[in-house]
Amino acid sequence: MTSETFRETPAARQQWLAVLARTSLCQLEAGLPSLETLPALTQVRPAEVGMVMLRGRVGGTGNPFNVGEASVVRCAVRLGDGPLGVSYALGRDKRRAELAAVCDALLQDPRHHDALQRELIQPIAREQAKKRAQTHNDVAQSKVEFFTLVRGEA
Repeated sequence: MTSETFRETPAARQQWLAVLARTSLCQLEAGLPSLETLPALTQVRPAEVGMVMLRGRVGGTGNPFNVGEASVVRCAVRLGDGPLGVSYALGRDKRRAELAAVCDALLQDPRHHDALQRELIQPIAREQAKKRAQTHNDVAQSKVEFFTLVRGEA
């Protein structure tokens, strides 16, 4: 596949960024090619920790409200003169954010895209989907339906 024919859609990139944001450091280290074999890493925005406000909605669809704050780490890197890789993830693990940004940059490169999709993103996405389904099933089993009896005068 040549770089002229390789075009990744924004939706596909959003999907792999979502997977990378939930991926553990161990999974990233195991799935990445050796950084020594890659072009020089340029820190466009070194990994930094900040805070975000988490918002919820009353009843899931109602008025918004602030739930609280959470730590988030972000990073932007460029491999050689290639594409810019970015990452945002909950937590304070700067190394994890850096590796996720490297993965994003590699996934935009046609030389690495297919192998990383096959060996890293797809297996982790399946595992994450399985965990979400299990959590959904666990929660559904404990769901309680409430109803109200109307008492009136007859």
